[in-house]
Amino acid sequence: MTVFNLHSNSNGLGELISIESLKDIPFEIKRVFYIFGTNEQSKRGSHAHYNTKQYLISISGSCEICLDNGNGEKKNYKLDSPNKGLFQDAMIWGNMFNFSSDNVLLVLANTHFSEKDYIRDYEQFLEIQKIQTNKIKIFKIYN
Repeated sequence: MTVFNLHSNSNGLGELISIESLKDIPFEIKRVFYIFGTNEQSKRGSHAHYNTKQYLISISGSCEICLDNGNGEKKNYKLDSPNKGLFQDAMIWGNMFNFSSDNVLLVLANTHFSEKDYIRDYEQFLEIQKIQTNKIKIFKIYN
């Protein structure tokens, strides 16, 4: 759950932003998709991924994203510039909302699409996070 500033190159003819796997973002890109045609009432996301990491960039317009780790840390981010990217790690619940009418949200992912990777029930997500947190606590006690 980190916001990164992307380097923009300008030569007077416009702006260019280049994104490279493992250099500008912390994973190898295996899938790219984008969301558009939304409005202020649109709600997207409302899920987490077991394995997928994502990097989100609002290449036009703006939107807000709420990331939730399931352990009490929840934070809202506003993406309103094509040179600002948000890293969403695996096992983080994400909600996207408050889209401007001209928003185009680009998403880079480290995995190919698999429905099995999705957690679409928030209560199930919280239960999985609780189990993971308890495993880490037990590991720390015995090590």
